[in-house]
Amino acid sequence: MLALVVAGVSFVLAAGAVFLFFPGGGEERGAPPRRAAAPPAKESQERTIGALPAPCGTVAAGTVQGLIPRAQRRESSNQTLTTCTYTSGGDGFRWLRVEAYLYAPGNTATPVEDARRYFGAQWTQADNATLERTVSLARHPGMGDEAFRVFKADRGQPTVVGQVTVRERNVVVTVSYSEQTRGRAEDREQDCLNRATRVAGEVLRGFR
Repeated sequence: MLALVVAGVSFVLAAGAVFLFFPGGGEERGAPPRRAAAPPAKESQERTIGALPAPCGTVAAGTVQGLIPRAQRRESSNQTLTTCTYTSGGDGFRWLRVEAYLYAPGNTATPVEDARRYFGAQWTQADNATLERTVSLARHPGMGDEAFRVFKADRGQPTVVGQVTVRERNVVVTVSYSEQTRGRAEDREQDCLNRATRVAGEVLRGFR
């Protein structure tokens, strides 16, 4: 009789233990729901730009002809930097320069962040120009991931420069347009900036 009582008590205790640990078919009561572990934070590699286009391949010939009559072209390139400069055969003050700097995903683990820092350094440099007088400097929303425009007047020559610097993901593009001024530098500000901006827009389309 004593053995039967002990066996019965043991069975009840065992059944209670099973109920406490697996009341609904397997999950522990009160345990939080299982969730997949979040992947480690990193820059999106599929959105980065892997290579630069040809140095002078992103600006239409008609655009160049309209800005720089009888344009003469010089270009240089490597895997991370391309430059293309158009100069006028009849006007030494008129020129157009396109520069693109790539932070390649194969060279850095943070290509977008590196490009962002370089863009910030360009902003600081534009604000602290020494050879030119900075007439205006302002952010330019709506172009690329971030952009700014600067208009400068040469301190030693009757020359003005409209410049646009824009970051598109892990690439920083700078377009500069220069011409001679015979009056107040400020009178040429909007026209020069608009011309540089139009060229920058063409360059950005070459990355898509």
